[in-house]
Amino acid sequence: MSTGFHVVVLGSLVPDMLQTLEPVQGPAGPGLKNELMLPAVLDPWAAHALFEAAHLASQHAGSKVWLVSLGPKAKLQQLMMSIAQKAPFELVAVDGSASGFADAFAVAEALAGAIEKIAGLDRSRLLLFGGCASASRDAGTVVQMVGERLGIADQFLAADELRVSPDGMLTVLERVEGGRYLVSDVAGPPCVVAWATGNLPEPPNNPQVGMLNMRGIMPALQKAASAPLASTGTTYVSVEVPKQDRKTRIVKDVPLDDMAREIADWIKA
Repeated sequence: MSTGFHVVVLGSLVPDMLQTLEPVQGPAGPGLKNELMLPAVLDPWAAHALFEAAHLASQHAGSKVWLVSLGPKAKLQQLMMSIAQKAPFELVAVDGSASGFADAFAVAEALAGAIEKIAGLDRSRLLLFGGCASASRDAGTVVQMVGERLGIADQFLAADELRVSPDGMLTVLERVEGGRYLVSDVAGPPCVVAWATGNLPEPPNNPQVGMLNMRGIMPALQKAASAPLASTGTTYVSVEVPKQDRKTRIVKDVPLDDMAREIADWIKA
């Protein structure tokens, strides 16, 4: 396609998965202990979406990629320092909570509002990318709700591959049960693609790409609009780390049927 695509990627920060996360009940509701001090990374599923978007844009002249991120500005700045060298994009920052306790509907509303304000965005060429889930919220609904807010009916919510034919037809491989794929053809954008793992490795750092990105990232962070996430009535009585209950018994020469029966009885109890 000579006109290319306008790809908007939804992705924000999550605490580094190697950190120990301890939930606490604060005055503003539940959160993580020392949350602002925890190292942050780009959400893994959102990272797949960003890498796929950058690869797609590189294959089609005239394409452009925006990364729309909702999170505290200070933490977003730290995050951008690490991912700016991975792929070319224009940042659209929204200053708000990136907590996993934030309501998915409120998050989707804030993200959709930010997308609607992007100057020069052509809705007829729009591909809305994001992760099929999140390492913090894991609601699996934000990308879908943003697409609905933008009036996009064609949605694929667990994609591993997107192919573009010479005539502009999009072919999406979407995960279904049994380790199989649902293969769907759509005439073209606009459409929503929530990525599972994709097929691309993490790209290497490119300092030149990083310098180009940072020219737009810092101004975007400075003018990031505040988005207080309103509660929709969800309340948390308490938050705590699940307790581990490990009981190990080593036995020999036990029939498989007896082992399965014992496990089933333990689960029922």
